[in-house]
Amino acid sequence: MYAVIKTGGKQYRVTQGDILRVEKLDAEAGDVVTFDQVLMIGGEGNPLVGAPGVDGASVTAEVLDERKDKKVIVFKKRRRQNYRRKRGHRQWITVISIAEILKPGVKSALGGKKKAARPAEEAAVETAPAKPAKAAAGADDLTQLNGVGPAFARKLADAGVTTFAQVAAWIEADLERLDGEFAGLKAKAESGEWIARAKELAGA
Repeated sequence: MYAVIKTGGKQYRVTQGDILRVEKLDAEAGDVVTFDQVLMIGGEGNPLVGAPGVDGASVTAEVLDERKDKKVIVFKKRRRQNYRRKRGHRQWITVISIAEILKPGVKSALGGKKKAARPAEEAAVETAPAKPAKAAAGADDLTQLNGVGPAFARKLADAGVTTFAQVAAWIEADLERLDGEFAGLKAKAESGEWIARAKELAGA
């Protein structure tokens, strides 16, 4: 018997005993997790196809490990601009072993505590404190710079840039470093004359 489950925005065809690498779950090694998003069950008799999920069906799995996946290289280049950026990224994953595929109405034979399988990002969003409506004390309104909207101002704040004085003190190396984190920042800063404008606002 096999099932098709959905987790972390991906679909997996699983059978009992399979070992899978899935997007990081809100669970630790040794936990037993339950996947309620079962899209299909087949292999024995007539297949059960959900719309989109099969009501009452579930798949249980044991968490074996939590680790980083293989490195992925991200390379960006703009020809004739002397621009090259190379970054490596290793995504956190959870390794699980499929224990049971349960049709609707069938109870699990596993004892112990089970928990719903939730991606770690969803759990973090639910538990994270709400962002304050106003900027932190001492921070300037960077949206006064040409081309900086509220969303981009939040990105700058996450990078530690919150005041006009910081922008006014930028040098070429700072622009290059930030451009590596936020593609196009250097071009925006130069076309919008952020440094000159920040000097005016800092001295106001």
